[in-house]
Amino acid sequence: MTEETPVAHSQLSPPQLADLTDAQRQRLLGVTCIGGPAKAWHGELPVQNVAAPLLGRSAGALNEVWYSAESCRSGEFRGIRFRVDDNVLYGVVDVEEGAFRGSPLPLQHAAEDAYGRIFALLDREGYAHLWRAWNYLSEINVERDGLERYRQFNIGRYDAFVASGRLAQGRVPAACALGTPSGPLTIAFMAGRSAPTPIENPRQVSAYNYPASYGPRSPTFSRAAFATLPGQELLFISGTASIVGHRTLHIGDVAGQTRETLANIAALLGAANAVTRSTPYMLAELSLRAYIRHAEDYPLVQAIVEEQVGRTAPVVYVQADICRADLLVEIEAMASHPMGSC
Repeated sequence: MTEETPVAHSQLSPPQLADLTDAQRQRLLGVTCIGGPAKAWHGELPVQNVAAPLLGRSAGALNEVWYSAESCRSGEFRGIRFRVDDNVLYGVVDVEEGAFRGSPLPLQHAAEDAYGRIFALLDREGYAHLWRAWNYLSEINVERDGLERYRQFNIGRYDAFVASGRLAQGRVPAACALGTPSGPLTIAFMAGRSAPTPIENPRQVSAYNYPASYGPRSPTFSRAAFATLPGQELLFISGTASIVGHRTLHIGDVAGQTRETLANIAALLGAANAVTRSTPYMLAELSLRAYIRHAEDYPLVQAIVEEQVGRTAPVVYVQADICRADLLVEIEAMASHPMGSC
C-alpha cells in the first residue's frame, strides 16, 4: 500500500486482505467484495458484497480496496457504514426491499430512501459532493408492478436528488447500475468536499437527457467525472456500453458491443483530456471492471479487451445483468494522476 497519493485503489485476494497489519487496516476506506462474502474481521469497515460471480479467476472472490494515506475514522449513520479522512468519505448502504413491500414499486422507494440517507450523511459530515456511486440490484431487467425494475430504481434515485436540493442533470456523479441474481439494493459511494467535474461523451446523449421512451425518469449520472484532492486527480468512468446517441448498437453481437463500448471509453478519454489538470490519460493505464451478461461470452470479450487495452491492464470480469435487456457488456474504469496542490 503506497502513501504517494491521498487516496489509492488496489485489488487484493481474501488472504492478502486478511494479512494486512492493524496499521494498514486503519488506512482502509472501504472494500468491495466480488464473488464471495466479506470476512468477519472487517468490523466497522464499509464493505459492499456484490452477489455476482467472477469470471476467469481460479479464486472464488476478489476484494477491490480503497485506502487513504492517513488513518481513517469510522462512523455509522442510519444504517450506512462509512469511513472518512480529511478529503474523502466512502460509505456503503444496503436496503432490503421487503421494508417497502406494502408500497407500490418497492424498489423505487428503497432507492429513494437509500439516496436520501446518503445525502443526509454527506451534508452532516461536510462532504457534500457525491463523486461516484456503485449500484447493484437484483433482477434489474424484470418487470414488476408494470414497470421494469431498473426504471423503478431511476425514479427513486432521481426523486432523492431533487428532494435533497441537488441537481439531477449536469453536475451529477459518475455511476453504474448492474443486476445480480439476488440480494438487497446495495450502494457504495465516494464523496468529497469539492464538486466533481462531469464529463460527457460526444458520441452519446447524456443519460439524464434520455427521451421518455426509456422510462418516467432519466438515469441520474454523468458519463465520467473528475474528482480532485490535494496533489491528486481521480478519473471515474461510469458504466459504459454499446450505446451511440441513445440507442443500443450491435444487438445480439457481443463482439460488436465490446468494440463499441471501448470506442465510447476512448471518446470519454478524449473529452477528459480536454479538461484534465494533469497529464493526458491513456486507455492502457485504466483499471477496468467488465460486466458480461452471459458467462460463455467471457473469452471473446477478454480477447477484444486485451487486444485494444493491452494484456497488462488490470481488468476484473464479472457476470452480471446490464441495465438494458439488449446490452451484453458494460465496462467501467478509473485512473489516478498526480497534480499540483489544489
